[in-house]
Amino acid sequence: MCIVAFAWQSHPRWKLVAIGNRDEMHARPAQPLARWDTPTHLLAGRDTKAGGTWLGVSEQGRLAIVTNLSGYGTPDSEKHSRGDLLKSFLSGEGPLADLSARQFADFNPFNLITVEGDKAIVHSNRPKPVSSVLASGTYGLSNGPLQRPWPKSSALKNSLTAWMKDDSEHPEHLLDALMDQTAHFPEVGRETYTEENLALYPQYSPIFIRNPAYGTRCSTVVAIDHDGNGTIIERRYAPSGTATGQTALSFSWPF
Repeated sequence: MCIVAFAWQSHPRWKLVAIGNRDEMHARPAQPLARWDTPTHLLAGRDTKAGGTWLGVSEQGRLAIVTNLSGYGTPDSEKHSRGDLLKSFLSGEGPLADLSARQFADFNPFNLITVEGDKAIVHSNRPKPVSSVLASGTYGLSNGPLQRPWPKSSALKNSLTAWMKDDSEHPEHLLDALMDQTAHFPEVGRETYTEENLALYPQYSPIFIRNPAYGTRCSTVVAIDHDGNGTIIERRYAPSGTATGQTALSFSWPF
């Protein structure tokens, strides 16, 4: 993922609501959201190049979402896939299932949100590995640190907050907020920034990236109520930015 807004235990109906966009090379192969054959309790899309995922839920009571973390140079192709962290955590199997910080150095820079039971944690591995328990509240996270949200992260967080206040019966409506293509340039010195040089200033980029080579591949909404009833919705996009399909799955958590 490249942007996420996350509401944790801050609504009378919803235990958590998470929304986000996956930005990636359009040529990188992926399978859409589905219940996996193995393990069958895992619901996620799948990166068919590396085998992992970018966002998923498990009916054993887990959720995981990863974003890239900018500012630490070009990714090292020799590092393990960050999607393996999610696959192991969500499945509860393999050497990465416990998400030990000592293993984080083996991966390119990331932010990782995990939920298990009544604990939500944000992990990062730069500048050093750290894991912090999240208090109840609403958060925005993109390719910068949680403590210094990018403008588009704050914009998406505000959209989620407004939805919880005014429209919280319809999680599918949150897909509209994920299609916002407004660039968030600062007003001071705005003449410095243009759509043409936006790649130089990713922190000011839109929530939805429309680009024929690298852009928003899918938008995802997850909503789980306090009784453990959940829904996950994924809308997929072509390189043109046109929607190509949508999947919605129901699941339950063991409360």
